[in-house]
Amino acid sequence: MSVDAVSTALKAQILAEALPYIRRFHDKTIIVKYGGNAMIEPALKAGFARDVVMLKLVGMNPVIVHGGGPQIGELLQKMNIKSEFRQGMRVTDERVMNVVEMVLGELNQEIVGLINQHGGKAVGLTGQDGAFIRAHKMLLRPENGGDAPVDIGFVGEIESIDPEIIQLLDSRDFIPVVAPIGVGAAGEAYNINADLVAGKLAETLAAEKLVLMTNTAGVLDKAGNLITGLTASEIDRLFADGTISGGMLPKIGSALDAVKNGVASSHVIDGRVEHALLLEILTNEGVGTMIRADDASLRCAA
Repeated sequence: MSVDAVSTALKAQILAEALPYIRRFHDKTIIVKYGGNAMIEPALKAGFARDVVMLKLVGMNPVIVHGGGPQIGELLQKMNIKSEFRQGMRVTDERVMNVVEMVLGELNQEIVGLINQHGGKAVGLTGQDGAFIRAHKMLLRPENGGDAPVDIGFVGEIESIDPEIIQLLDSRDFIPVVAPIGVGAAGEAYNINADLVAGKLAETLAAEKLVLMTNTAGVLDKAGNLITGLTASEIDRLFADGTISGGMLPKIGSALDAVKNGVASSHVIDGRVEHALLLEILTNEGVGTMIRADDASLRCAA
């Protein structure tokens, strides 16, 4: 059999395998946290945009939430503004917040442009638009034996999300692209962790799936092997024994909260893999770790 014939057969097999998933997730909301290498490498950026458009064209409702931490850090360095972190969170004074808004605004428009270029109808938003992401100042736990909470500036915790604007855009076949900036009671802007925004948005919209794109294969065990499926209680044990730590904590914490609060499944996938989004949603094997509530079955239920 020729290479061309094998390629054609494989394509047909993939399309046939995708059909049940397309049917099952028709008109379902899929929240995608977009980040990592998939936001940096041109081929991966273009592939992501095409994948999002395809999901929309086959009847799903993708909503994109993007980060921008590395890009923010790079611009701060160019402006000779020191990046300071406390307990893993970026200290965000007024100057830093201005940079955050500038960078996230540029990234938002770039993502919107890419999706539109590949045939979609994307609309860029921040939580300030219609004040749909309400937030208040985040205070960190006391340090060095003190009893005073640590103030890190304009970093926010989510109070509430009004789903109306997202639902309206979905109903008109637009693809929302959300930058993780919230608004306070006095109109002040807050920088919010994009994983947390994606997770809370998934809960608010009763999404079918929350997909978190990373620069790792997924959740790894202590030997470095990929764990393809986990329940909520298994995740709790991995937190307790230190298997999940560092930068994965907010991601997995967001994924865990989502499935505990009604989202059917959360997925941590490797954004360095071309078409990772389609492979995770439309194939049996997937390319990462799927997390479900304790009373749900794992990968076989997709």
